[in-house]
Amino acid sequence: MATKQKNLQDAFYETLKDVYYAERQSVRALKKAAKSAQHEELRQAFETHAEESATQVERLQQVFDIIGKPARGKTCEAMQGLTSEMEEDLEDFGDGPAADAVLAGVAQALEHYEIARYGTLKTWARQLGHEDAAKLLDETLQEEKKTDALLTEIAERINVEGLAEDTPASGTSGKKTGKSASGKAA
Repeated sequence: MATKQKNLQDAFYETLKDVYYAERQSVRALKKAAKSAQHEELRQAFETHAEESATQVERLQQVFDIIGKPARGKTCEAMQGLTSEMEEDLEDFGDGPAADAVLAGVAQALEHYEIARYGTLKTWARQLGHEDAAKLLDETLQEEKKTDALLTEIAERINVEGLAEDTPASGTSGKKTGKSASGKAA
């Protein structure tokens, strides 16, 4: 018996389920990150985006309604990996001087994943004639981009503050090491 070949509508629905799961996981991860953040501005950004993400989950439920499908998630391996990385980083960096920089970096990885997914879903929604869904998805996409930009601004300040906290006892002089804010060689 031949299986039905999947189409763009199927891809849209499967990706929507993936993002629904991811967004719900993101709410939990952001709340945990907020509790762990030492820098007040970073903590506030996490708390604000956790609330925003809860609203984004509601928007996704509206998108499911628009396409006439049940709102349910499907395990998102990417989000599981990113949240697992956050857990590992929290253990590795604890409350050290680089902890907030690392948290901001992981949060941006979450945002970048969501930006990619929401951009794709918005495009597909338009192509499938789901204009109302596309508008909802675009609203969330713009929020994700705004959060990413805010995290970049905060991270740049936190990273500089972290460099200033380096001491000769830790093996660094506090001077720039030729690495970017993300820690990769420039």
